[in-house]
Amino acid sequence: MRRFVIGDIHGCSKALRTLIECIAPQPEDEIVFLGDYVDRGPDSRGVIDQVIELQDRCRVVPLRGNHEIMLMGVAFGGLNSDMWLSTGGKATVTSYGGSLDKIPSDHERFLRSLRPYYETAEQIFVHAGYVAHLPMDQQSDEIRYWTHLGAVTPPPHFTGKRVYVGHTPQPAGCIRDLGYLVFVDTYCFGTGYLTAMDVTTDEVIQVDRKGHRRRVPAEALWHLMSSGFRAVRSRLTKGRNASDCAAPPNEATDEPD
Repeated sequence: MRRFVIGDIHGCSKALRTLIECIAPQPEDEIVFLGDYVDRGPDSRGVIDQVIELQDRCRVVPLRGNHEIMLMGVAFGGLNSDMWLSTGGKATVTSYGGSLDKIPSDHERFLRSLRPYYETAEQIFVHAGYVAHLPMDQQSDEIRYWTHLGAVTPPPHFTGKRVYVGHTPQPAGCIRDLGYLVFVDTYCFGTGYLTAMDVTTDEVIQVDRKGHRRRVPAEALWHLMSSGFRAVRSRLTKGRNASDCAAPPNEATDEPD
């Protein structure tokens, strides 16, 4: 069995389609989505269609992101739409033909079924972040869905499990890997890529928003070759991240606080 984790998609359905083709999932494989399927990109409806269809091909573990929280609040909870529309929601409304009343029933069921986190024997998957000394079922929604992790990152989780997060975009297009914590949102809706990572081998597959696969960069090749030496890689990556992955521009961090 292979287990892949996929970062924030944000309506980039062409990127997702190519990424799934590259993975070529088998029935025994597992794909974990870190949330933020909707908003900003041009085809949020198409993204959700693909994730729903993928459930017939392999095991899919879809997590909830803060953008799904906003969409659900507006579409089904009667919340004011101003904040959501100003942070990418307009593109989602357009993808549903100009009205959230046109959201299909299977899309509503999908949105309501999203998980807050996913934990295995060796990994933790969550949209935004975590408090290191707390079990995942005791984390607050603010931490799980909304907190950006910039220069200051949490220490390793007390379980010793490797944690995979989205939400904090890496606009240079490279995964930020601290060894115990991996940032998988590589800014697909902007100038970066949609990323899938095999959590066993550290193999990385990246596709741009137009659906073109990125040839394996040196960083991803290094991850693949050095998966057995994670302690060494962690020290090397910390230094590389400081120079290669610059702080996100304002455009990449306009998530609501």
